[in-house]
Amino acid sequence: MLGEGEEGEEGEEGDAGANEIVDIDGPEDGDGAGGTAVAIEDRITTPYMTKYERARILGTRALQISMNAPVMVELEGETDPLQIAIKELRMRKIPITVRRFLPDMSYEDWTVDELIIPDEQNLLPREFEIDATARSAPTFRPG
Repeated sequence: MLGEGEEGEEGEEGDAGANEIVDIDGPEDGDGAGGTAVAIEDRITTPYMTKYERARILGTRALQISMNAPVMVELEGETDPLQIAIKELRMRKIPITVRRFLPDMSYEDWTVDELIIPDEQNLLPREFEIDATARSAPTFRPG
């Protein structure tokens, strides 16, 4: 039985244009809201996306897509949520903000389109072809 406050919670996820904040290495002791924001012009961390941030962003976005979040790019037959997330990252359309915490408990927020992706060549589309003639695992015959 639904409680009084449970009705309508499903639609309160926010609008499609809002960015979700992903704490990559946030503080472990609280809700992650501690500290003060660093101004954009005073940022001191690198503008390069780390492999850990990339993995977290792609995983988070793929999960959102698999749960019917709106897709920010045109689909060309893709059905795999991870492939769609990779396409969104390649086109820099992922609505996620990376929050980097500093030792003094202040933090910097970076949007995906502000970050430089150093291994962007790995985001190029790949052809996943299955050989129709191979009906089973390869067998090795002597001689």
